[in-house]
Amino acid sequence: MSAPVVLTLYGTSACHLCDAAMSALEPLKGNGVHVHVVDISEDPLLLERYQLRIPVLQRTDNGAELDFPFDLPQVMAWLQDILQEGR
Repeated sequence: MSAPVVLTLYGTSACHLCDAAMSALEPLKGNGVHVHVVDISEDPLLLERYQLRIPVLQRTDNGAELDFPFDLPQVMAWLQDILQEGR
């Protein structure tokens, strides 16, 4: 069995775009993809880096980032290389 795909979603709790990003990622949950949500307001370095960009999705395998807006097909294309390895 292949290792799960782990993604980090950087955002804040009061961010409607972050909620939309989570909704777009919902179909991936339970299909070998885990989304770790990080609230940037709790870390000054993350706040400085992402405050004007959130939500931002980051791959933990290679550090690549995908800025919102994105939808499920865009995320699937972005993850295509790692999803094919799991087949």
